[in-house]
Amino acid sequence: MSLFHAINEAEAILPARNNAGKPITVIGTEAIRSGFDSFCIEQALNSRSAPGVTDLILNPDAHSGYGAPVGCVMVSPTHIYPGPVGVDIKCSMSLLQMNLPADEIVDKTIRRRLIEAIVERTPTGAGRGQRCAKKSRRVSSDLGEQVCTEGASRGVCEALGIPPEWAQRCEDSAHYGHDGNVSTLQERLDKMRSFNGFAGFENKMMQLGSYGGGNHFGECEVVQLADDPEMRATAEVFGLRDNHVAFLSHCGSRGFGNILAQRQFKTLEGFFRNWGLPFPAEDKQLVYAPLGTPEANAYLDDMALGANFATVNHLLINALVLEAFQEVLPGTTGQLVYFISHNIARQEVVDGQLAWVHRKGATRAFPGGHHALKDTPFAETGHPILLPGNPRDGSVVMVAKPGAVKSCYSVNHGAGRCMGRKAAARSLDQVTVDADFNTHDILFNGRQYPIDEAPAAYKDFAEVLRSVETAGLAQQVCKLKARFVIKDASEADD
Repeated sequence: MSLFHAINEAEAILPARNNAGKPITVIGTEAIRSGFDSFCIEQALNSRSAPGVTDLILNPDAHSGYGAPVGCVMVSPTHIYPGPVGVDIKCSMSLLQMNLPADEIVDKTIRRRLIEAIVERTPTGAGRGQRCAKKSRRVSSDLGEQVCTEGASRGVCEALGIPPEWAQRCEDSAHYGHDGNVSTLQERLDKMRSFNGFAGFENKMMQLGSYGGGNHFGECEVVQLADDPEMRATAEVFGLRDNHVAFLSHCGSRGFGNILAQRQFKTLEGFFRNWGLPFPAEDKQLVYAPLGTPEANAYLDDMALGANFATVNHLLINALVLEAFQEVLPGTTGQLVYFISHNIARQEVVDGQLAWVHRKGATRAFPGGHHALKDTPFAETGHPILLPGNPRDGSVVMVAKPGAVKSCYSVNHGAGRCMGRKAAARSLDQVTVDADFNTHDILFNGRQYPIDEAPAAYKDFAEVLRSVETAGLAQQVCKLKARFVIKDASEADD
């Protein structure tokens, strides 16, 4: 007997434990729902029953994660939860559209030169930073502090050679302290550093403009616009160009965000133990802090510091990628399409009340006309949604529809894993994986493609997208066809 009660082809509900409160909203076809593993479902039920949680959404890419499933949305007007943000604070996607026709990168020699030029500027791998890339930007400790406290301010952008106008194409270009002030973040950072809390702070700042390991990547794409006239008009607002080259990036707050998150988990766990508080569903990964408490304020400040780092990290990567293209193909220009996160808690209005919306491996999806998009370039269309699939099957740019209200204005953040890393390494064949890339004429910066990141380790992206579109959450604006991949085989920061 299924745990889910189907509403239609791509929507279902999962009753909360003991039917206590609003059921979990599940987005996914029967094929998707049948693929959810039991631990993922258990984590969803645990998260729904946690104190202060009013809504939980399970997206079609959902799989087990830290406390809460990756691919879920968790809403609370009264509590903040670090677990449903995760250790890679503000892990995000960004897309850079260039003026290059696709024909310019057909030649494999050109693509190899582009890979080399990018790797010279943007290091890959956990722990690696600017010293590993001779043409990267050098970031001092003082500039690093400015990055973490101001985000993509004009001063930060100009200091790093980032076009300041790109900040207008960010979901959030800057994050502030729990009280809305930049000074609060500076005080928080000063306090941590004064107690030698960041002995390696300068080294972490030198990871700005770099990719981590694991599922983080940079990917050169060819844009293929949808035929729908309305979506073509939306693509024009987004700045997308049919049959032209774009660059898709996936990374987050690197080692800096990891340290902030791990310390918060440890601090809050200690708080629970000292006060004899029960962990939600006996899971210490679901520790929380009631809003307004010193513990909640400290977490919100740390989350903001990590989120500012992640924002500037993405923008700097895009500036460096554009510089690499200009070196190999002079005359190249580029415009940021969008930068959007999928590991963050944001304050939004849900059912008429202000609440913290935790998106753990989930992407914001505001349609045209949403009040939060007022005075942005996307007020009438809705903002771009950047969804990576896998290099072989492609990725997409979508735009939200009014129906996204049923998922708290959220969609999946990609395909989602269907196979753990160890299982992928055991069961997949390296020769077959590499041959698949050769067949599809997709180049890679390494000798072998990381087998635990092979397309077969992820869910059927077409079925995931069908779930989103059938549920009426969003619509495809364009497909992205991979031409080469920048990726590292080492363990990810998240």
